[in-house]
Amino acid sequence: MRASEQEGAYPRPILCREQWSSLDGTWDFGYDDADAGERQSWFAEEGTGAFDRKIIVPFPPEAPASGIGETAPHPVVWYRRRIPHGTLAPAGTTDGRSLIHFGAVDHRARVWLDGRLVAEHVGGQTPFTADVTDAMRAGASEHLLVVRAEDDPADLAQPRGKQDWQERPHAVWYERTTGIWQSVWTETVPAQHVTDLAWIADLPRGVLAEVTLARTPARPLAVDIVLSLGDQVLAEISTLVRTPRSRIHIVIPALRNGIDREDLLWRPETPTLLDARVTVRDAEASVVVDTVDSYLGVRSAGVGGGAFLLNDRPYYVRSVLNQGYRPDTLLANSGTDELRREVELIKAMGFNAVRIHQKAEDPRFLYWADRLGLLVWGETAAAYEFGTEAVELLTREWLDLVRRDRSHPSIVTWVPINESWGASEIPRDPAQRHYSIALANLTRAVDPSRPVLSNEGWEHTDSDILGVHDYTADPDQLTRRYGDAASFDAVLAGGGPQGRVLAVTRRQAERFASGDAPLMITEFGGLSLRADDGEFSYTRTSSETQYAALLGDLFAALRASPLVAGFCYTQFMDTAQETNGLLFADGKPKLPLESIHRIVTGVEDDRRPPAV
Repeated sequence: MRASEQEGAYPRPILCREQWSSLDGTWDFGYDDADAGERQSWFAEEGTGAFDRKIIVPFPPEAPASGIGETAPHPVVWYRRRIPHGTLAPAGTTDGRSLIHFGAVDHRARVWLDGRLVAEHVGGQTPFTADVTDAMRAGASEHLLVVRAEDDPADLAQPRGKQDWQERPHAVWYERTTGIWQSVWTETVPAQHVTDLAWIADLPRGVLAEVTLARTPARPLAVDIVLSLGDQVLAEISTLVRTPRSRIHIVIPALRNGIDREDLLWRPETPTLLDARVTVRDAEASVVVDTVDSYLGVRSAGVGGGAFLLNDRPYYVRSVLNQGYRPDTLLANSGTDELRREVELIKAMGFNAVRIHQKAEDPRFLYWADRLGLLVWGETAAAYEFGTEAVELLTREWLDLVRRDRSHPSIVTWVPINESWGASEIPRDPAQRHYSIALANLTRAVDPSRPVLSNEGWEHTDSDILGVHDYTADPDQLTRRYGDAASFDAVLAGGGPQGRVLAVTRRQAERFASGDAPLMITEFGGLSLRADDGEFSYTRTSSETQYAALLGDLFAALRASPLVAGFCYTQFMDTAQETNGLLFADGKPKLPLESIHRIVTGVEDDRRPPAV
């Protein structure tokens, strides 16, 4: 089955196999406040674990959708589920490997099957896999899967993003998410199989495929790759591989024709996706070893001449900030339909981009952004202190996320640090400046194909885009700051609109002055419609009329600037006590979608927006 036919249901859309089984649903669950579970062997069949509750996976225990909804801090939690043998080892498989995949478990996880430790992982946003083949009890009709998760709310070195470290949510921080919060699923694969697949556009020639195998081939293997658009085969290649990692250049002849190329390029207005099938064969016996399906978009993303460039052409970015927190599921989501709906709503409002804020979103959201045409700024959850442990944890998690998501054409920018969170002394502390610069350069080393921001909002050290956060409620002030080059030069030389210097290094200031790092207002607005006491917003309005008028004036002021290459409005939806959304927390727009579209774009929209 082609990836595009699975409609975003597969938890890992870039690398699909036909046979897989979801383990989402009801599990046994228990708190371990005394941290006694491992000593008492809760992971074993005969263990005395206090699995006294039921939980709906993948919703965290703090979320109402989990069936628990308890928000008090519990640093250690346990999960247990019995799995039929046929789910892990389907009939007819003899030499395959049985894998259990975890989309995300916050923050440290240990996994046992039938009492045997099969996986350990650190990183609350990154996927990991347990090979349980050798742990399965022989002859058993079912198997016992147990997961221990540890998430210390007091550990400020641990990347947490918008998860509050205080007992109750305050300001712009929300409820915690502990344990499993993305899908758990299983598949059976051949002993030699594809473990990772990446696509890197190589305009105007084609694409570069990076194929990773489970182990070094005992003898040469053939890797066949076929790229197609509908029923039309665009390119196919077969190459011998002798190592576990291969980089395969695939020429797409149609890209050489400048006219045909336009029909193949991915962009929000025409999000063309190519299907890809990768087959691994024994080169001597010509026996198929493994087959996976994928997809890719051919496009380039960059900067130059004071503009953001998409496919080497200036492209004005109209973005909205999305916290990715939902009332019933918190960091998790209710499934692919909800994720598709969010992408559709963002586009219906007139935005062509979204900034996922302080989290790495479910890959199925990125699938819908790829398929429906929405640019994405990839971000990660910040730690809240600087030190050796914080640097190590965030760097490892960030690089794993870049590796996970780099094949999605929708992602056009990387943001490893936001507003100096976890590095609050960048202007004064050389170590923190080195950290910021190093993160940007490490990102470029793993993925040189996209712009990177060394810090988002202020205190830039080596950013490809000069992102500025400006929450003034005065449209005239926006005009005075960004109306011409001389005005913004004064802002750049001063304290910045939020009282934080914008460019810390001389190199950063020079990059902006030369047009090498375009200016974007990457957070602004934050308007609330009739907020109550105790709710957070940057600016309150007293009526729908006032709200619409001020919203329109702020957007118009930025669109009129000859310097601003794009913007990001705060925010998509009201989240917990933060009421700056264009939507209420239940998803209802605060203004008609047609009105929001007109405000965001400055033009009438003749398309019929989706019903709410």
